[in-house]
Amino acid sequence: MSEIEPIAFQPRSSGGGRSSSGSRFGDAAHASEQRGPHFSPSVTVFTRHELGDIFNLYGRMVAAGEWRDYALDMLADKAVFSIFRRSSECPLYRIEKVPRLARKQGAFGVVAASGMILKRGHELARVLAVLEPKPRLVE
Repeated sequence: MSEIEPIAFQPRSSGGGRSSSGSRFGDAAHASEQRGPHFSPSVTVFTRHELGDIFNLYGRMVAAGEWRDYALDMLADKAVFSIFRRSSECPLYRIEKVPRLARKQGAFGVVAASGMILKRGHELARVLAVLEPKPRLVE
């Protein structure tokens, strides 16, 4: 797998709860079996390199005690990495990848809890820079 290939997420099949078509997930899973083993549903995903950049920042902020939890949503039109201070709250920030905006404002964006877009751009590293802690002057 190369650095630019998206990571394909496929549901695991277990023995229990099978439907009449023999698949636990019903007709959608049966249709994917008919199309071949390389079929993947049309969802937007972060690439391995993008997830590496995001988890790099996330790890530093967890070590600093600022963030504690995250969620990863991969939808048909966008992929979202949500960052939480506590898992019971709403997300502090959302890092979004929206491919339909790639030619306009840029595919990547950082959205605050209030819904305000903090930064949008074509390069993930520059967009994530808005979340980096600012250097402090020590006297």
